[in-house]
Amino acid sequence: GWYDRKELVFKNVIDVAHVSAMGPPGGGRTFITERLKRHYSNLAAVEMDNSSICHIFNTLAGHFFKPFSEDVQKLVGPCVQSALEIFQEIERELLPTPAKTHYMF
Repeated sequence: GWYDRKELVFKNVIDVAHVSAMGPPGGGRTFITERLKRHYSNLAAVEMDNSSICHIFNTLAGHFFKPFSEDVQKLVGPCVQSALEIFQEIERELLPTPAKTHYMF
């Protein structure tokens, strides 16, 4: 909860879930204290290689586009590969700056 300094009362917060995401410190990201991290359950995932990412998204998109014609289904692989290449280019080119810290991928 929070302490309301105007009314001088403690306000309880009930049935709220906080969800956060973070990367390791560096590159514009600050250190997160243990005092803050203790409120969360930590889940770590290693960075996947391109073949794993393509396999996952090809499977998902292949299932989604199954009702479509064969011509559309043939485009799933190239679309997934193109999306991955675009993401990697953005990740290389749009580096975070103090004015644009939201450019973190």
